[in-house]
Amino acid sequence: MSNFDDKRQGRRRTLGILSAAALGALASGLSTAASAQQKGGLRIGYQKYGTLTILKARGNLEKRFAAQGIDVRWTEFPSGPALLEALNVGSVDYGTVGEAPPIFAQAAGANLVYVANEPPAPASEAIVVPKDSALKSVAELRGRKVALNKGSNVHYLLVKALERAGVAYKDVNVVYLPPSDARAAFERGSVDAWVIWDPFLAAAEKQLGARILADGQGLVANHQFFLASRPYAEKNPDVIKAIQDELVAVDEWSRRNVKEVAAILSQQIGLPADIVELAAARYSYGAQPVSDAVLAEQQKIADVFASLKLIPKKIDVRAATLQSRA
Repeated sequence: MSNFDDKRQGRRRTLGILSAAALGALASGLSTAASAQQKGGLRIGYQKYGTLTILKARGNLEKRFAAQGIDVRWTEFPSGPALLEALNVGSVDYGTVGEAPPIFAQAAGANLVYVANEPPAPASEAIVVPKDSALKSVAELRGRKVALNKGSNVHYLLVKALERAGVAYKDVNVVYLPPSDARAAFERGSVDAWVIWDPFLAAAEKQLGARILADGQGLVANHQFFLASRPYAEKNPDVIKAIQDELVAVDEWSRRNVKEVAAILSQQIGLPADIVELAAARYSYGAQPVSDAVLAEQQKIADVFASLKLIPKKIDVRAATLQSRA
């Protein structure tokens, strides 16, 4: 077999690692999660990375809820928008996503509530170009094809990066692709740039030599949010509180044990430890209840998306909180 064939098979394996399990879960996991709900059940949606993935691997929730007869079920999703769609239709009760997905979901009428968030992690997402690209600045993206997952955190990153560079959003050819398809297009040269988050970002850097054109530092906060369906949160406040307690505990452990976190995530998501360690070092740890200041930041993002017609109407972010009906 030629070196070219070896490399091509390697790329295929990587794409499979990054997305096959998640896409499989999206195709079949929704019906499984829906049928799995029972009295005392908790259905959690998670992605290939972050605090919930560590929590799942360590089994903390299962141990805590065992005595109460609460059965914890996990379903993996390839992105935040897909996870929140499942939450909206009642296939999961709780999950974690970035800043943008709940805004798009709320604008579409999803009955969700913000529960908690992680501190900012602006370096965990970036606009990348191929290592041999002639592009040197965000301003040069005018007229270029830029891939991203619609409605994800990186959508707002691109908006703010273009704004700072003096480029109108409409002057960039945005191509909406999920991470696996975006990486394939990026490798083929079908797009000029890719806006992506960790660990996909770390994998692109380590495996493809992708060069960062701009990350979120100085542009966006990049919070991770924990959300629940409103009916579940209102009916099960003690469960929501217990999850929060376990998030705080696992975050405290993770902050002190980055290498161990990388080892856990590497095993969970099937990526080499050096890739996961790069991503884990850029993550932020410290789950906390959503504050007024964070909600105000979310409102700014929602207002920008409304002005660009990326969402169909203006929304009031505070309406997606338990306090809004207190």
